[in-house]
Amino acid sequence: MSASRHDSTDQTRPALTLVDLIWEQKRVEHWLRFGRHRYEQRIDRSRRIVGFAAGSIFALVRWAGNDYGTVVSRLDILRAVTRSEPFQTLPFIRPGAEILLRAAGWPKVERVLQAIDVIEALKIDPCTVSPDHWRHVHNRLTAGEPFRTYTKAQHATWLKRRDLLP
Repeated sequence: MSASRHDSTDQTRPALTLVDLIWEQKRVEHWLRFGRHRYEQRIDRSRRIVGFAAGSIFALVRWAGNDYGTVVSRLDILRAVTRSEPFQTLPFIRPGAEILLRAAGWPKVERVLQAIDVIEALKIDPCTVSPDHWRHVHNRLTAGEPFRTYTKAQHATWLKRRDLLP
């Protein structure tokens, strides 16, 4: 994964972050756990492309398997960026996005999925959760430590702070 910067003179590139989704039962499955896309193009029965506006937060789950079981299990929580912001390149995402959280291996992916479930149980849309919380979860997972649970009070504070940001 490399850090890049959008070329601000490139007007041919869509203003959306494009994500390739694939569903080949028990072989390759790339799907969104959460996110509000603004664009969708169906390629065929098993493939489609979705596009996210700048600032949108979404979770992409990537799983691959073969006759012997799971080969890859990953979950990324990402933020779509504007043309002028730096970004990281990732497979199946064009041109790239800001990585808030990366989890690889089923035990870590499962913990993140459970954290998302807890947030949804609070009636909070995971798309609106503070990016700092996702970074916190990423850092604690990486260190092998437990992470703090997101709260309604923390969310209310984030929403007020977000409204003050330029």
